[in-house]
Amino acid sequence: MISTSVRDFFIKPAEKSDTGLILYFIRQLAVYERLNHEVTATEEKLERYLFGEKRMAEVIIGYYRDTPVGFALFFHNFSTFLAKPGIYLEDLFVLEEYRGKGFGKTMLAYLARLAVERDCGRMEWAVLDWNEPSIEFYKSMGSILLDDWTINRVTGDALNNLAGRF
Repeated sequence: MISTSVRDFFIKPAEKSDTGLILYFIRQLAVYERLNHEVTATEEKLERYLFGEKRMAEVIIGYYRDTPVGFALFFHNFSTFLAKPGIYLEDLFVLEEYRGKGFGKTMLAYLARLAVERDCGRMEWAVLDWNEPSIEFYKSMGSILLDDWTINRVTGDALNNLAGRF
């Protein structure tokens, strides 16, 4: 458990017993991002990839007093230009009624400290272009929007078709 400078707020690395809570936060984030129709995550899948033999990502949970109010899911990537690992922040979410209290900033700062401790060269994430509150929040934390980069994604049938070409 990591205490922070924000009164009554602390951060804990998620444990296997938090899998249901993590799925709840993912679903709440999807509603916020208007993407709840895309969520196919299950507790079983999350447990396998977050807490199984080969862990693919990590999660931290932010608590206000004893109430879980937000989470961040992240994993390591690698920069060939820097020849260093990085942290990719897949999701950062704070429940609406707890926003504006510094909890998101504290979780982002926690991850930045973790990146420094792990000798990472950078921390990256994506934000939806319509999400002005988050864009302004991230800018206030020192992030730079990379307008000259476009995210690519291959999923579902397209992923299977591409894999079949090998």
